[in-house]
Amino acid sequence: MSQSSSSGRIADELRREVAGLPAGSWLPSTRALVERFAASPVTVQHAVRALVREGLVESRPGAGTFVRRARPAARADLSWQTAALGAVRAQGAAVGSTLQTPSDEVIALHSGYPVDDLLPVRAVQNALARAARSRSALDRPPASGLTELRSWFAEELAEATPAHGSAPTAADVVVMPGGQSALSSVFRSLGRPGDAIIMESPGYWGAIAAARQAGLEVVPVPRRPSGGGAAVDPVELAEAFERSRARLFYAMPHAANPTGTSWSSTDASAILDVVRAHRAFLVEDDWAHDFALEQAVRPVATSDPDGHVVYVRSLTKSVSPAVRIAAVVARGAARSRILTDRVVDGLYVSGVLQTAALEVVSSPAWQPHLRRMRDQLRSRRDALAGLVDELLPPGTLTALPRGGLNLWLRLPDGVESTAYVEACARAGLLISPGPEWFPAEDPESHVRLNYSGPDPARFEEAVRILARELERFGDAGLQGLRER
Repeated sequence: MSQSSSSGRIADELRREVAGLPAGSWLPSTRALVERFAASPVTVQHAVRALVREGLVESRPGAGTFVRRARPAARADLSWQTAALGAVRAQGAAVGSTLQTPSDEVIALHSGYPVDDLLPVRAVQNALARAARSRSALDRPPASGLTELRSWFAEELAEATPAHGSAPTAADVVVMPGGQSALSSVFRSLGRPGDAIIMESPGYWGAIAAARQAGLEVVPVPRRPSGGGAAVDPVELAEAFERSRARLFYAMPHAANPTGTSWSSTDASAILDVVRAHRAFLVEDDWAHDFALEQAVRPVATSDPDGHVVYVRSLTKSVSPAVRIAAVVARGAARSRILTDRVVDGLYVSGVLQTAALEVVSSPAWQPHLRRMRDQLRSRRDALAGLVDELLPPGTLTALPRGGLNLWLRLPDGVESTAYVEACARAGLLISPGPEWFPAEDPESHVRLNYSGPDPARFEEAVRILARELERFGDAGLQGLRER
């Protein structure tokens, strides 16, 4: 056995011994330890010095080695920050439950990201490896993003633009480090602290938090059933603009998160007319573009030649959570301000990530991958929705989404969603509570289920947990739902 391994063995035994001794206890002499472990004096000294370095024992010249007295950890005084920082921006720093990291044992229906089985894992790994060996690993990319990637985003949007429309070009695109950063930049660039921003309710928790973090006052407008989908009422939207004097309206026209509902073409046209009439901006978050399960998405931005729509498109969910690449498509002074914010905030987006993302989405394999992914998502959606309809009270599923990754459930009257979510978590099921998705209060009681996470074979177990925990909240609540 080598000297180093022998000293390590001796040190391990001495650690266990020291752990059971009171502070100040004397450690046997080197000679005693040599005899005890049948080791050389040098090997024993190495072991003892390891314990000294770790602070477990201390050597006192002429006296010996002793178990070190535990020193109380220094307690920092951070109270000064309370006055220095002032009050917290109202809910501005809230982080949603979707970012929880679950253990392997629980059933995870809370996340916002598809599982590896639904992603082009091998293509991403190969693209990243090639990008790391290319000049993009060394060169500084343009502040607005690689020209080829900006062209790809512009062409994607141009393909959906009517022949008589004004198709965007690469010059209209700014590459961003993910959709969340894109929203933050847009809100900071086009709004000022204290300004109002109108938002659909319910809506994406990350957008709500980003707006508040930017110092904007969120004005909620309800999203109501309309034309087979759901949208804000144009009359209510116009009243909100007039009342709040807002210049920003944030929305998810397609497969909104969390409800999964979409605007009809009629709704989109009427809403865009209201935005134009108030000389305002519609921030269109097309997060679910790649997750259209019934028909292709036609963004509202394709009907806007005059720069009223600021279009946000992310690749992070459909390519890889590690490839945080998104784009903002805007025109005129709006684009200029957004680009300035991007430069001030982070100078530019990693060239390696941009190069890898471009390789994945411009590959001939990308469209076949999207078709396979959508088939799998459709199967998962139908399986989970079928179980909800079978095992939970009628009316629990608010709508069958035509895209996206989520089901939006309404709980029985009297069942408080946060307490219900906590009960499900104790039973081994993670879901997302409704209040996170509302700029104001949840007027009823909702939860969100994500069907793109791991192990769809456990969907039935998950819905049975939902049913069992719902029963524990009382028959009165169930009866209230049955009577709706």
